[in-house]
Amino acid sequence: MAWDWHPNALLPHAAVFGFVGGQHPEFSPMSHPTKAIILAGGAGTRLHPLSRIACKQLLPVYDKPMIYYPLATLMLGGLREVLFISTPKDLPMFRDLLGDGKRLGMRFEYVEQPSPAGLAQAYVLGADFVGKDPSCLILGDNIFYGKLDFFRAALAQVGTHGGACVFGYQVKDPERYGVVEFGADGRAISIEEKPGQPKSHFAVPGLYVYDSDVVEIARNLRPGARGELEITDVNREYLRRGTLHVKVLGRGMAWLDTGTQQSLLDASNYIAAIENRQGLKIACLEEIAYNQGFIDRAGMERCIAGSPRSPYREYLEMVLKEG
Repeated sequence: MAWDWHPNALLPHAAVFGFVGGQHPEFSPMSHPTKAIILAGGAGTRLHPLSRIACKQLLPVYDKPMIYYPLATLMLGGLREVLFISTPKDLPMFRDLLGDGKRLGMRFEYVEQPSPAGLAQAYVLGADFVGKDPSCLILGDNIFYGKLDFFRAALAQVGTHGGACVFGYQVKDPERYGVVEFGADGRAISIEEKPGQPKSHFAVPGLYVYDSDVVEIARNLRPGARGELEITDVNREYLRRGTLHVKVLGRGMAWLDTGTQQSLLDASNYIAAIENRQGLKIACLEEIAYNQGFIDRAGMERCIAGSPRSPYREYLEMVLKEG
């Protein structure tokens, strides 16, 4: 069965904004990004004492580890090379859970984050992995549910023309996030990190697409007021260069940030309600790999054979039978 989160959803109020400032700049042709970084570090202090067991990205969101959800988003975007960045304590658990990616037709690498130093640190630590290729960064506690055409379009845009693409999502508490401000013509004019007086209600979710310049930009950053390398400063640099895209996500898209106990519970209830209503799983990695063509029928059979008897295995068997 072809599956693409909430497959019949539309984005009725989505707006797509072009390059910021002046004429569309000229870029050398690039390829569609194939590489991505999942940043799954941090101290998880807001989830204490849950985060004493394991980092938050390994905690359950209904019936799967949290890390499955951002990884599923990348897979549905066609990205097959993924770097996981986490703490020295937690990285072995990610490696044990996910392996080298071969069973999913992917390639996984792992890098330690000695201490949390900001989201942009991902591109300092992941510089060798990214190389001179365009790439995507997603935060390990962010869940996206809905039709992902906006993400595929962003990957194609940056892969073809360069620059960067981030997203805007309307929230009632923008002061908790990076916030993008739009001018009268609908173009982004500023981005601020957790402002005391937000200039809009559009937060920037933890999903970013960049060309190869991002490594140099991240390396040249100075720590911000919080003593960290801020991803907002990376986005500001692309904004200054006039090569930042901002795509606004509409009402057909759900973005869940699972950084607190309440938001973690809300996300689990949300996933449970949809799965139990439809009989389809969200972020089933084996199903996505099979439907995306990352693995063939024999590969899916191997995934099933390696799974213990459980409702999850029964679901994989159903996918293979109906597919």
